[in-house]
Amino acid sequence: MSKSIAPHGKHTRIPTLAEYDRLYRESIEDPRSFWGKQGERVTWFHPFHSVLDIDTEEVDFSWYQGGRLNVSFNCVDRHAAERPNKTAILWAGNEPGEYKHITYRELKHQVARLANVLKAKGVQKGDRVCIYLPMIPEAAYAMLACARIGAVHSVVFAGFSAESLRDRIIDAGCKVVITANEAPRGPKKVALKHIVDVAVDGLKVVESVLVARRTSTDVPMTVGRDTFLDEEMSRQRSTCPVEWMASEDPLFILYTSGSTGKPKGVLHTTAGYLIYTAMTHDLVFDLRPDDIHFCTADVGWVTGHSYIVYGPLCNGATSVMFESVPNYPDSGRIWSVVDDTKATILYTAPTALRALRRAGDDFVKKHSRKSLRLLGTVGEPIDPETWQWYHDVVGEQRCDIVDTWWQTETGGVLISPLAGVTPMKPGSATRPFFGVKPLLVDEAGAPIEWKQGTAIQGNLCLASAWPGQARTIWGDHRRFRETYFSKFPNLYFTGDGSTRDEDGDWWITGRVDDVLNVSGHRIGTAELESALAQNDAVAESAVVGYPHDLKGQGIYAYVVVKPEFKDQNADQIIGALKETVRHVIGPIATPDRITLVSGLPKTRSGKVMRRILRKVAHGQFTELGDITTLADPGVVEEIIAAAKKG
Repeated sequence: MSKSIAPHGKHTRIPTLAEYDRLYRESIEDPRSFWGKQGERVTWFHPFHSVLDIDTEEVDFSWYQGGRLNVSFNCVDRHAAERPNKTAILWAGNEPGEYKHITYRELKHQVARLANVLKAKGVQKGDRVCIYLPMIPEAAYAMLACARIGAVHSVVFAGFSAESLRDRIIDAGCKVVITANEAPRGPKKVALKHIVDVAVDGLKVVESVLVARRTSTDVPMTVGRDTFLDEEMSRQRSTCPVEWMASEDPLFILYTSGSTGKPKGVLHTTAGYLIYTAMTHDLVFDLRPDDIHFCTADVGWVTGHSYIVYGPLCNGATSVMFESVPNYPDSGRIWSVVDDTKATILYTAPTALRALRRAGDDFVKKHSRKSLRLLGTVGEPIDPETWQWYHDVVGEQRCDIVDTWWQTETGGVLISPLAGVTPMKPGSATRPFFGVKPLLVDEAGAPIEWKQGTAIQGNLCLASAWPGQARTIWGDHRRFRETYFSKFPNLYFTGDGSTRDEDGDWWITGRVDDVLNVSGHRIGTAELESALAQNDAVAESAVVGYPHDLKGQGIYAYVVVKPEFKDQNADQIIGALKETVRHVIGPIATPDRITLVSGLPKTRSGKVMRRILRKVAHGQFTELGDITTLADPGVVEEIIAAAKKG
């Protein structure tokens, strides 16, 4: 067992597939012993007395009870003491050639200063802080500063609208908002401070707004509420004591879309999350002491939390933080960053790879990429063709690919090859990680038995607990139980479908609930329909997904307009509807296709028959199944005609 334990500063790997099989069996058969040993990955101020406590009726999981530790200490202080001059964060700015190396020593000083700023603003243990920043070092400083003093951070992706930001601030009860004057994003600049001003207008809960100066653009500052972050930090000491946190104390809230309109504030706690992200980062990526880990995600999403900040820094690695976009100034940008930073690991999304593949191989081949030894994918299933291109062209057939599957709610990777150990299959996530027990069930919840040599397909569930899993939804544990554990009792339902092939390997087939996976971002159809309803022209709408060459899934909206708008120009209405969604949610949720229809296919009880809308969105206009139960079967022909015309 000792082979899988990596005390801080040391990295290990699973040497063979047989060793993986042995350790996996041990993790399932004796989870308390297995995960107890993994507790050695972090430094404890006070040891834990119990590894795992489960209350299945209440859906409550507690890991490492009795222990006291601090995430910021584990990610910063202990490495600053042992290797102060090692680069912790290698920041790649928006413009080519714009880089900054932040050592563990400097990271400790900056985190401490920001933590002292928060304390000066009245932030105490348990208070919530909203972080709405571009991909700049201050985002990592802010996350770690919150963890240092026991505040709970809620990072909101800087592409979300003022309304979406406001909803998240109110739901979490955030006392402080940390933002920037502007966010350079490729050739564009996003006016973050203006968005925050709109979002917090009239909110008594927000006492302070801290503004990082990313650009030279002046922004209005509200006296008594707004201050510039650099000025505040310059007044503070570079040391700040760490709060002793209980293992189950909250670490962060991260909002994710669900099948109902209101986003869910997924809550992750301290010890289990940190240990799990550190372990998965170490073993999935076959981490080595001199690795440069380049994850292209944004810290506004869980991938950025786990595999830019917490996992790599807990392991004392160097993590690349990328501010720009893959196609700025051209489609060779990612490969130029790889060469400039000497990145050894690249972890990115299939959506980005599909776009870069479409741009042509020349953008790849004019860069060396010789430093790369491992490639990873995350956020959505990768099609075998793109996988093969990633392997053959980008990796030159010499780099392993880890196709990882996991979710915001899981904290870290759940199903993935282990680099150098697990045989790779293009498009397959292959094997479960240690302690993870996936299974497939049918619609009635009955387990589908797998036998060697046969393939099965069903709803993907998890039958075991693991330390990185979310503990609840902020302020609503009932919703947590109902969302994840009610459809199939005593099982965590992932919302995804999966196939297990003849060899026992797992293939994720995508969402089976009313959540779309658009470029790796989860967006609820109810959330989209709620946004569309805010346009005065909309009587009702229904949103479904459809295959999209670049995004994986595109957003297709069927909209019934009110009678008084039917004579208006259709293109103008569609343009206004897209703008409404951008305003309410953000640009990432803009529908790719909108079809104006006279009605929706509803049963006599008033339920929208979405399978018909999905088939039409897929371009399937025949064999729509039984439509005799519809209140008005004729509406289907009208929808098909409108879709063909569009």
